[in-house]
Amino acid sequence: MKFKTSLALLAATSFYSHAGASNTFGLENVFDLEYANQIEMTKNGDTIYFVRNRMDIKSDRKVSNIWSVNPDGKTMLPLTSGVHMDYSPVLSPDETRLAFISTRDGSSQIYVKWLKTGNVAKISNLTQSPGGLTWTPDGKQLVFSQFVPAKSASPVSLPGKPEGAKWAEPAKYIDDTYYRADGGGYSEKGYRHFFIISATGGNARQLSSGDFDHSGAISFNEQGDAFYFSANRYEDNELHPTESEIYKLSLADRSISQITDRKGPDSSPKVSPNGRYLAYTGYDDKKTNYENNDIYLLDLKSGKSSVLTADLDRSVESIKWDDSGQGLYFSYDSEGKTHLAYQPRSGKHKVITSQIGSVAFGRPYSGGDFDVSEDGEVAFTLADTQRPADVALIKRGKTARLTQLNEDALGDKELAKVEEIWVKSSHDGLAIQGWIAYPPGFDKNKKYPLVLEIHGGPVANYGPHFSPEVQLYAAKGNVVLYMNPRGSDSYGKEFAQTIHHNYPSNDFDDLMTGVDAVINKGFIDESKLFVTGGSGGGVLTAWIVGHTDRFAAAVVAKPVINWISFVLTADFYPFFADYWFPGKPWDNIEHYMKRSPISYVGNVKTPTMLLTGESDYRTPISETEQFYQALKLQGVDTAMVRIPNASHGITARPSNLMTKVAYIQWWFDKNSGND
Repeated sequence: MKFKTSLALLAATSFYSHAGASNTFGLENVFDLEYANQIEMTKNGDTIYFVRNRMDIKSDRKVSNIWSVNPDGKTMLPLTSGVHMDYSPVLSPDETRLAFISTRDGSSQIYVKWLKTGNVAKISNLTQSPGGLTWTPDGKQLVFSQFVPAKSASPVSLPGKPEGAKWAEPAKYIDDTYYRADGGGYSEKGYRHFFIISATGGNARQLSSGDFDHSGAISFNEQGDAFYFSANRYEDNELHPTESEIYKLSLADRSISQITDRKGPDSSPKVSPNGRYLAYTGYDDKKTNYENNDIYLLDLKSGKSSVLTADLDRSVESIKWDDSGQGLYFSYDSEGKTHLAYQPRSGKHKVITSQIGSVAFGRPYSGGDFDVSEDGEVAFTLADTQRPADVALIKRGKTARLTQLNEDALGDKELAKVEEIWVKSSHDGLAIQGWIAYPPGFDKNKKYPLVLEIHGGPVANYGPHFSPEVQLYAAKGNVVLYMNPRGSDSYGKEFAQTIHHNYPSNDFDDLMTGVDAVINKGFIDESKLFVTGGSGGGVLTAWIVGHTDRFAAAVVAKPVINWISFVLTADFYPFFADYWFPGKPWDNIEHYMKRSPISYVGNVKTPTMLLTGESDYRTPISETEQFYQALKLQGVDTAMVRIPNASHGITARPSNLMTKVAYIQWWFDKNSGND
């Protein structure tokens, strides 16, 4: 306990003293940040609704309220307020009401706001959290999904317990394939189902049935008497986690009919405005680590299906029909940026913008939200390396930022400038993209420490987006390098599949090539090279210290150290075993161990700290403990930081983001003579 306390004190003292003495971004500024997401725009484009997220310093939680902004950005008004979560705003078909979910009474419930009068009513009294709010076409009801607990009886009961006796808690009997989930803990038996409730309140009626999960986006047919949804309703669905089909549910008799039938996920159904076509996304499942998600178009009259985005070597995300039904808007990531494009029913797609900004809080991941008016005006989250996501509008081809949510927090701060780089991997010349964040007041004639920060996934991507973590490292005088090594998405299927059954491997060479390229610029102190990363980035960090001793210190966050123990303890293990490896661990022990960082622990000389949430069920803390104890046995300078009650998403609480960065920076300082 004394050791942990002293570490925390040193870390906090080191960081806060620096932040308080300058106009750079400091740990305490994390609570000042805000960002916009969940965009909802009126059909005529005269009002844009969005969720405004901020960090509450008293509860140490993210809180959110719903706001609106006009197309000129001059009028921004609150629709809700309070220290709680208001989210998932959905306009009624006649746009007179806004439905949303709120935790204001202590649990997640459905609310409706009448926009003309300002009246708000709670219309539900649910025992489980709702999700996926969708208005019926007539605006009289709302469809949503919620968890329905199943009856669970213990197969064993103990006889002879006297009245009033205090025996030990009963044993917990588990026979489910998925019995715990990261961020949710040990699972209660049951399934998610669709429900319908009157928009003026009342009791919700269950629509779907069966021992299957039903959730996600739904889309009504033209008549409004049925809706389409995606689900995995196969009997062996738990062992085939990527399998799903499109189904149609009739409101009249609650009958369900299957619409698609192929091996692979079909999801996100969207009916065209005239009811003729059904668009959805999916891919053919080949049990690879990655496949591009395409847009499919089903002619509901002829039954013929076609692929609209076969010529796009990128993975499609959100889709939305235009008002005429002639095509769809969709988003996709390319070279670290999130693009918005328009795909006609026939012909090639057209890119509208590549400025959709990340709504991630922590590291510079891509992604974002958008909505489109009937005239083709696009409201979206706009972000860059200097600001978290704001609301922006594209009108007549011109982009305008409508909100300035962080000017009060960041307007007087000197932030790290970020520069894009490309390198040719030393392994095979493959082009690899990265970004360099320069510390405030950067002078190319001086020497700086270099921090290599590696993304998770491993199939994911960083980009030119605002990152509190990167900014905090840079504010401490570090040059920060972050990259998208092979295996990242946003560069096409072949690039992502280079690590199929081959991870980690030459992604190590990609990262070292990037480090060498920055060193060659002449302003890096080669005695102060540091490396860190989380999840997949933690795997690569552990791999790096087992393959080179060029770094002065490393911090391995929420890693996988042993692929065999990982597959047999992680929450989503059927997917990991079948898609990341050529077979089950006991049939492929050599392959699993060849890719496990634990196999190379005998090579490690680098001082290496480990950092993981104690409630992490994605990369369980037992992985961290293995590496920590192995390093101790090897006599390597090491430490373990355990974040209480934190899941894989450590930074879900702002103070945990601060803790993570402070400990990492302290470890680097300690091993560079700066402690």
